[in-house]
Amino acid sequence: MKDKILQEIKNIEAQEKVKIFLAVESGSRAWGFESPDSDYDVRFIYSRQTADYLKLQAQPDVIDWVLNDVLDINGWDLQKALRLLYKSNPTLIEWTKSPIVYYEAPECQGLKDLVEDYFSAKKSLYHYLNMAKTNYEKHLTGERIKVKKYFYALRPILAANWIVKRQTPPPIEFDKLVEAELPRNLMPVVQDLLERKQVLPEGGIIDRVEVVNAYLEAEMIRLNQLAADLPVEKVDWQKLNHYFLEVLGQDATR
Repeated sequence: MKDKILQEIKNIEAQEKVKIFLAVESGSRAWGFESPDSDYDVRFIYSRQTADYLKLQAQPDVIDWVLNDVLDINGWDLQKALRLLYKSNPTLIEWTKSPIVYYEAPECQGLKDLVEDYFSAKKSLYHYLNMAKTNYEKHLTGERIKVKKYFYALRPILAANWIVKRQTPPPIEFDKLVEAELPRNLMPVVQDLLERKQVLPEGGIIDRVEVVNAYLEAEMIRLNQLAADLPVEKVDWQKLNHYFLEVLGQDATR
């Protein structure tokens, strides 16, 4: 599959006339709890020719390439990505920390370095809390539940705990979050859920697990109270502008 994905990256560059410098796996495969029939969620960051950024008409800043039962491939223009990084966008930050990298150009290291400068604990904490709350309210209140939905609430809650304790971007891998943040009494329960998810299809349904629901409900309340007390970080555009011009090959000091 990696060879097919790399070929698609080359096809995108040729057809769209862009340069891709980061392509990674996102979603359940990167998190480490994919189902047997999970698709591949490939995300990439690309740049255009300098002249394209100087045109009066707006250029597309998203490329949607493939969407089928196996491959879901799309990417963001570097300019869009950097504007989102200014806001500490957690999705972009997760892309830069994915454990499954299909392609990475040397200049991508500069982007990864910027993540540390523009990470906002407060904004990221609210992002993960909202993700957990949305998944919980939509999918975890019934008696019969899709097993994968538990992980879509557990992962952001564990990530939020990581942020509260360390004020740094959380790891992508679910097992690292479990080891660092999950209460020990819940580990056998979550391990059982994980084993069931890995053998059931994407839509596999199980009975509600009360102990996990109780944990999620309590953590959402507790973490929301802690989030309000975190300071708002102040950043400027200087480093982002410098990096953007550097990637485009211009004199960033001019």
